[in-house]
Amino acid sequence: MQFSELWLRSFVSPALDSDALGHLLTMAGLEVEGQGGVASVFSKVVVAQIVEAEKHPNADKLRVCKVDAGQGELLQIVCGAPNAAVGIRIPCALVGADLAGFGIKAAKLRGVESFGMLCSAKELGLSDESSGLLVLPEDAPIGIDLREYLKLDDTLFTIKLTPNRADCLSLSGIAREVAALTGSPLSLPACEVVAPSHGETRAIVLDAPEACPRYSGRIIRGVNAKAPTPDWMQQRLVRSGIRSISALVDVTNYVMLELGQPLHAFDNAKLGGAIHVRLPKAGEQVLLLNGQTIPPAADTLLIADESRALALAGIMGGDDSGITLETTDLFLESAFFAPDAIAGRARAYGFSSDASYRFERGVDFELAGKAMERATRLILDICGGSAGPVQEALAADKLPARAPIRLRAARVRRVLGIALSADTVAAMFHHLGLAVVRDGDDFVVTPPSYRFDLEIEEDLIEEIARIHGYDNIPVLAPRGPITMLPRPEARRDAMSVRRLVAGREYQEVINFAFVEEAWEKDFCANTDPVRLANPIASQMSVMRSSLIGGLVANLVTNRKRQTNRVRVFEIGRCFSRDAAGTPVDGFRQPVRLAALASGLVSPEQWGEANRNVDFFDVKADLEALFFPRVAEFERAVHPALHPGRSARVLLDGREIGFIGELHPIWVQRYELGLAPVVFEVELAALLETVTPAYREVSRFPAVTRDLALVVDQGVAAAGLLKGLEGVAPAIVQRIELFDQYQGKGIEPNRKSLAFRVVMQETHRTLEDAEVEAAMAALTRHAEDNLGAKLRA
Repeated sequence: MQFSELWLRSFVSPALDSDALGHLLTMAGLEVEGQGGVASVFSKVVVAQIVEAEKHPNADKLRVCKVDAGQGELLQIVCGAPNAAVGIRIPCALVGADLAGFGIKAAKLRGVESFGMLCSAKELGLSDESSGLLVLPEDAPIGIDLREYLKLDDTLFTIKLTPNRADCLSLSGIAREVAALTGSPLSLPACEVVAPSHGETRAIVLDAPEACPRYSGRIIRGVNAKAPTPDWMQQRLVRSGIRSISALVDVTNYVMLELGQPLHAFDNAKLGGAIHVRLPKAGEQVLLLNGQTIPPAADTLLIADESRALALAGIMGGDDSGITLETTDLFLESAFFAPDAIAGRARAYGFSSDASYRFERGVDFELAGKAMERATRLILDICGGSAGPVQEALAADKLPARAPIRLRAARVRRVLGIALSADTVAAMFHHLGLAVVRDGDDFVVTPPSYRFDLEIEEDLIEEIARIHGYDNIPVLAPRGPITMLPRPEARRDAMSVRRLVAGREYQEVINFAFVEEAWEKDFCANTDPVRLANPIASQMSVMRSSLIGGLVANLVTNRKRQTNRVRVFEIGRCFSRDAAGTPVDGFRQPVRLAALASGLVSPEQWGEANRNVDFFDVKADLEALFFPRVAEFERAVHPALHPGRSARVLLDGREIGFIGELHPIWVQRYELGLAPVVFEVELAALLETVTPAYREVSRFPAVTRDLALVVDQGVAAAGLLKGLEGVAPAIVQRIELFDQYQGKGIEPNRKSLAFRVVMQETHRTLEDAEVEAAMAALTRHAEDNLGAKLRA
C-alpha cells in the first residue's frame, strides 16, 4: 500500500523524521518496501503568470514572454512550449535555480535575453511525460514557492503488509498504529451523521446472510457528477497510486483509502426495485466495469435488483448500472462481506481490485455506517445534492464474533524473556484500542471489530512485543556447559567422504530430487516411481530413486559446452517404494553417493599417453573410499549398465550398490559419445570404517612365491582369491592377483590366473620347509575345492 506522509501526519504527527518513521513502521511489522519524494529536488521555482507572449524575432517555435513572478518587476523569458499563453499561471525557475543538478542562468537565446525558465511537469520530476508547461490553477498565489504550494516536501511510503493486517490497509489504520507506537495524539476523520433531506429509500434483501450479514444503502439525489474533484483530494489519491476519474468515483476511492471501507455507487435511475445480495442464477452473466463479461460461479456473491445482476459483491461493479458524468441520482452502497465469501473469487476470473483485496482479508464489520456518512458528506460538499435516509439490512447473528482472549502474565515473560509490569501491559492494550479487564494476574482482552488477526494468546504477546519494540528486547547469549561430543574413530562424517571423493578429482554437484519419469524407466527400470502431486515443471514430475540420471544430465550439459573430461559426484537422498509397492512411512529415503567419470583418465599432458577412463579406474577410486575396509565386486546385471561390464558392490557380504559402464543404448540415446563409468553406493556403508590398530613391522625379509592356477573361464578371480585367503597359513601376509592369461598352452574355455603370495614372520626368518608347506596347502585347497589345476 502506498500513502503520503503528509496525509498520515494530518491524523497523527509524531516527533520523528521520515526515515525514523519508516523504521518505526518496519519494526512494528508494517514493512516499508519503498520510500521516496514526490518530486525531484529543485529550488527557487515559484508560481508565475504570463503577462505578455510574443513571437521570437529569430525563431518560429520560440516565444518571448513577460512573466510576473512576484519579484517586483516583469521577467523576460524565452519559452518554446506550445501552450505558453497570456494569463496562465505556471512554474517559473528563477535565475540561480537548481533543477536536480541543472543550474538556471541568464542567457541569450537566438539573440534575445532570457532571465529564467518556464517549466513543465517533466522538468520538475512530477511526471514522466509532458506536452507543455505545467498549468496551475487560476487562484495559485503568484510568487509563492512551488514546493510549498504543491506540498512537494512530502514522502511517499510503500508498505508491504502481511495478509493478517488488513486493518492497516487505510490511513486511519496506519495512524492508529503510529499513535500506539509513539503515544502521539490521534485525530481520525469525523464521520458525522448526515441528516436526510428527502425520504426516498430502496429496500434491501439479504438472500445470503452468511456471506453478507450487513448491507447499507442510501439514495442521494440531484448531484452534479461533472463537478471537479478538489485539488487536495486529487493530490492524495495520486500519491496513493490511484488516478482521478470523476468526483463521485474519487470520493468512494478516497474514503476507502482513508477509512478502509470499500464503497460502490450505482446510478439509481438504472436500478429496478429492491436490492438483493444473493448467489447467481443459472445462465446469469455480468458485464463488469473493466469491460469483461463473466458467468459468475455458483459460490460468487452478487448484488442484484429485481430483474438482473448488477455487480460482483465486494469485487467490482457492473458497467450497465455504474455512474457516469450524466448521473444525477445515485445509490451509495456500504457493506460488510465475509472474507471467505470473497477470497480467491477475483483471481479466479483473472483480475483483482482494491475492494476484493480488502474484503478477502477482512474489513471492519462496524465501519459500514461511518464510511457511508463520511462519503455522503464529501459528495454533498463537492457535487451537491440531497441525501435520503440510510437503509440497512442486518443479520446480527452472522457477524464475526469477537471472543475474549485470556492472557497470562507468566506466559508473556516466558515467551518474550522480559518482565513487564501489569500496568505497562494494560497501557499497551489501551493504546491499541483493545478492551481489557484484569482478572488477578491475567488479562482478559476483547479485540475490536477491525482486528481479525487477534484470536489466541500468542497474538496478544506479539502485540506486546511490537509496541514494546523488538529493538528494546535484550539479546542475551545462551548459557550452558560446553561438552565435547564424542567422535568415534570407527566412524566418519559425510564431509570426510566428500573430501575423499574430491581428492580423486571428482567435482561435487547438487541436482534436483525431482526428475523426468523417463530417467526412472531408463536407468532404474522403475515403472512405479513416487509421483509429485504438484510438480514445479512437467519434466520434473517424479522423485528420483537413483542419482545416476542427474549425473548423466550433468555430463550432457558439459559436453554441450565442449568439456569432454567430466568427473562428478553427488551425495543425495533417493526415494522409492518397498519391494511390495506399499509405501513405508510414505516411501524409503536412503542417502547415497554416486559418481560418474567420462573422457580421459587424467588431463592431457606430454609425459603420459592419452587413455580414456575405464571400469578399473573407477573401481580403484571406489576401493580407495572404503580403505582400509575391502569391498567385493560380483558380476551382475543392472538396467543402467553394460551387461558385460557391470558389477554389484558388496561389503561384509551385503550388497550396498553397483558399478559399471553405462549401457550402449543410453549412451546413444543421450548422445554421450564415449560410455561413462558410474557407481552408486549407500552412504552409510562409507561412513563406517575400522579403528586403526598397531601391527609390528618385521625386521626380517619377506619371501615371495608365485602361484599360477588354471581354472574354468566362468570362475571369478575374486572368488578364487577369497578362497585362498580363507585357508592361508599365518605366515602368509597377502595374496595378490597379478596376471590373467588365455591362449597357447591353455585349454579352450579355461584361463590362467597368477597370484603373488607374500610370506613373512616378525620374529624370525622363514625356513624353506615352511614356505613350501604353505604353498602346498594353497595349491591343494585350490585343486580340491575350487576346481583349479596348477599350471605346468
